[in-house]
Amino acid sequence: MTLPTDNQEDLNQILRARRAKLAKLRELGVNPYPYRFEVRHRIAEILERFDDVCEKESAAGVGEHFSIAGRIITIRAMGKASFCHLRDDSGQMQLYVKKDIVGERGYEIFHLLDIGDIIGAVGTVFRTHTGEKTLRVQSFELLSKNLYPLPIVKEREDQVFDAFTDKEARYRERHVDLTVNLEVREIFEKRALLLCTLRRFLEERSFLEVETPILQPLYGGALARPFTTEYHALERTFFLRIADELYLKRLLVGGFPKVYEISKVFRNEGMDRSHNPEFTMLEFYEAYTDYHDAMDLTEDMLRECVSKVTGGFVIRYQDAAINFEVAFRRVPFFDLLHELTGEDLLEKSLEELQKIARLHGVEEPAMSDGKIYDELMKTHIFPKLAQPTIVYDYPLSLSPLAKKHRNGARLVERFQVFAGGLELCNAFSELNDPLDQRVRFEAQQRFRVEGDEEAPPIDEDFLRALEYGMPPASGVGIGIDRVTMLLTDQASIREVILFPALRT
Repeated sequence: MTLPTDNQEDLNQILRARRAKLAKLRELGVNPYPYRFEVRHRIAEILERFDDVCEKESAAGVGEHFSIAGRIITIRAMGKASFCHLRDDSGQMQLYVKKDIVGERGYEIFHLLDIGDIIGAVGTVFRTHTGEKTLRVQSFELLSKNLYPLPIVKEREDQVFDAFTDKEARYRERHVDLTVNLEVREIFEKRALLLCTLRRFLEERSFLEVETPILQPLYGGALARPFTTEYHALERTFFLRIADELYLKRLLVGGFPKVYEISKVFRNEGMDRSHNPEFTMLEFYEAYTDYHDAMDLTEDMLRECVSKVTGGFVIRYQDAAINFEVAFRRVPFFDLLHELTGEDLLEKSLEELQKIARLHGVEEPAMSDGKIYDELMKTHIFPKLAQPTIVYDYPLSLSPLAKKHRNGARLVERFQVFAGGLELCNAFSELNDPLDQRVRFEAQQRFRVEGDEEAPPIDEDFLRALEYGMPPASGVGIGIDRVTMLLTDQASIREVILFPALRT
C-alpha cells in the first residue's frame, strides 16, 4: 500500500500524532465518533445551484444554509482562517473556516483535524478571490477521526504522483481504493445500473424473480468442480451451487412460465483475467420458446444494457470500438471451425481431429472430439470475436443439458454470445425429455468414474421432476461480471468484483 511515507518510523510518528490528537479531542469534550449528522444537501447539488444561490443572497442579503458531510481530502490550517476540501459521493468542494465565525473552541478543534477525517459542516456559499466556489462554514462537527493515513495522491501539471495503483493492495484494501480512486467507484455504480436494467427488462416482460438454494445436496447444471461443505444439522456433505439451472427448470415444471434469478455461483477452478471461482450470473427461462426466441431476447437485452449503462450503443473495449446498434452477427459453431481449418470437422474421425488439433497447436492426452472442438474455439476463435457475435448449433458432446438439434442428431440447439473476445452468455433450447436427459447424465457419469472432477453426479430428483412434464423452453445464462468488464473497459474480472479472493 502506498502511504504518505515509505519510512516506517515516519509512519509510526504519524500514527502516534493522530492518536494524540484523538486524546486531545476527548479532553475537549468532543465525541470523535458521534451517532448521526443531518445531511440535507449533496456537494454536486450545491455546485450546480451555486450561481443562482449567490444571486438570491445578493438580492435578499441573507444566504441559504447548506448542510453537507464527507471526507477531508486537503487541509490548510492557518492563523485565523483556514481552508480544506471536503468530498462526498457526488463531488468535492472547498470549505472556509474562520475563527471569528466558528469560535475559539471550534477553531481549536479544526486544528486537530487531519486529511481523511469525516466531518459535517453547515454554512453559506461564496466565491473566493481566485474564483473557487466555497462553503463559508458556520459550524462543523467531527464525525469520524482518521487514525491510519490514506495514500496521498498528488497532482501537478496534469501529472499524478504517489497514486494508489498497486493492484494487489487495491484489491486487498478496496475501501482505500474506493476512497482515493474515484474512477473505481464508477465501475461499481455502472455494475449496479446494469443489474437494475436487467431486472427492469425482464420484469417488463412478465418474468418472475425467484431464489433457489445456494447450498445444494447435489451439484449440476454445468461442468465444474464444486466447493464442498458440511451441513452439520443434516449430517451430510453439501455443495455450493455451480449453477441454478436445475432448480429453475423445476419451477417451469411447477407452472411458472417465466422465471429468472441473479445469483452467486461457485466453481472450484482456476483464476485468470476472465474467470473467478465466485461469480455472479443471471439465468432466465421462458416456457414455450426455443433458442431462436432466446437469441432475439438476449440481443435486445444486451443492447438495452449497453444503452442504459453507457449512454450509447458504441463502446470502447481495450482500444476496440464495439457496435451494439447493428444486428449481431450469427454464425454456426462448425462454420467458424471450417474458417479456421478449411475442414468440415463434424465429419472427421477422432484420429483425424487429433491430427488437425496438433497442426493448430492444440494437444492434450486422450482428447475427445468435444474437447478438441472446444480447445480449437477457445484458443483460436473466441478471443477474436470483437464485435457482438452469436455462435450457435454446438456439438452434442459439449452440451449435456441442451436439446438435440431438430435437423441434426450430432448437434444441439445451443448458442453463446461473444463481444470484445469475452463469452457473455450461454443458452439452450432446454432438454425436457427425461429419458434423453438420463442417457446424457449417464454418459457424464462415465466420465466421472474415469476421474473427470467436472462431471456432475446423476440428479434423480431432477429426472423425476422432468417425468412430471416440463414444457418446451429456452434458457439463458449471462455472466454479470464479464458484461461489467465490457461496459467499463476493464481487462481483468477482479476490477469489477468489489472484494475478490486473493492468495495469502
